[in-house]
Amino acid sequence: MKIKWYGHATFGITTDSGVRIITDPYVSGSFDGKVKYPPITDEFDIALQSHGHDDHAGADKLPGEPMVVEGPGAHDAKGIEFKGVKTYHDPRGGAERGENTVFTFETDGVRVCFCGDLGHALTPEQATEIGNVDVVLVPVGGYFTIDDKEAWSVVDALDASVVVPMHYTTEHVDFHIAPVDAFIEGKDNVERPGATEFEIKGADLGPKRIIVLDYVK
Repeated sequence: MKIKWYGHATFGITTDSGVRIITDPYVSGSFDGKVKYPPITDEFDIALQSHGHDDHAGADKLPGEPMVVEGPGAHDAKGIEFKGVKTYHDPRGGAERGENTVFTFETDGVRVCFCGDLGHALTPEQATEIGNVDVVLVPVGGYFTIDDKEAWSVVDALDASVVVPMHYTTEHVDFHIAPVDAFIEGKDNVERPGATEFEIKGADLGPKRIIVLDYVK
């Protein structure tokens, strides 16, 4: 599969058979212009949406008509089984920002976890429900989501081999969130390919890798 970062929490995942999945598509210009990433022009078959905020729930603005997958439970789309696990957007059980869905799915021999706007460390019960994964797309910027330390607790709880940070500050977002630096500080297994995407196969899985992508401009 190929994983491409559009910015914020938006990834395009293309399976070996050509199914195209997008995670939490942002609405360009939302939040009074704070979301500065450009409009998404690529088409997708499936859109995962972890919650309803405009920086994560712009499937209706995408070209084409992707099948939208939302909420906890089992979902089948284009022959892929998606599992949604109920979590929260804040550390107070959703009292501040509501619920969040963590999604897992397996394709091409790789089990992927997309954390959405996870706002707290996982409970043992949630980690068990999600299960061990190969690739985790995890927020690291703090304030609206988990921060760098909590993100590492999630990575460890899920025993992920490939870690892709997201939802951190760049020049294309004006939210009060941290850059990626603290998350990767002191780590010797960081890869910065200088590209918007990378390809991964089941045979590539092994020692932990942290892959920091450039975003689509």
